[in-house]
Amino acid sequence: MPTNCAAAGCATTYNKHINISFHRFPLDPKRRKEWVRLVRRKNFVPGKHTFLCSKHFEASCFDLTGQTRRLKMDAVPTIFDFCTHIKSMKLKSRNLLKKNNSCTPNVPPNLKSNISSQQVLLEHSYAFRNPMEAKKRIIKLEKEIASLRRKMKTCLQKERRATRRWIKATCLVKNLEANNILLKGTSEHILPTALNSLPLEDFKILEQDQQGKTLPIL
Repeated sequence: MPTNCAAAGCATTYNKHINISFHRFPLDPKRRKEWVRLVRRKNFVPGKHTFLCSKHFEASCFDLTGQTRRLKMDAVPTIFDFCTHIKSMKLKSRNLLKKNNSCTPNVPPNLKSNISSQQVLLEHSYAFRNPMEAKKRIIKLEKEIASLRRKMKTCLQKERRATRRWIKATCLVKNLEANNILLKGTSEHILPTALNSLPLEDFKILEQDQQGKTLPIL
């Protein structure tokens, strides 16, 4: 037995003491599609136990010749109160909004301003509460920059000293090979490929350049 009506906004439920009949959606695809269209429910797919009550049909849609009230073969539901359904949806949304607002605690205006300012500071981590805080931050950053510059200068000095040692060692090995003190090809085994491929004259020029260079002032 049906329990309620599938029409939007219709609250009719089955009651044997009330003279209201319930009618199943037709099995014929064309008539069934027409009923669904007239019901105007979004993404509505009627099932085996989906019914419409007799309130949605005109009197001419019923066959009263028998003992029970039956729908005619061409009957379609045409009586719907969609405005009532829309109003009920708006009323529910308003009640829900009021309920949500009632759950919000009453906050004093001055506290609200403090909360809003704290939210701004949280969302914008680069913001400062006052100019003094900004000045302290700038001084701290300047100290960090100076420390990084000193470290970079030290690294450059170490790199230049290491480069000079490599050039001197390469010149020494190549000179010993040129004077037949070391076997030919010794430099290929003890020097990196990039250094071994350069001639001795180029290393002498590099050594002079390294001696004449000074560190840049940062």
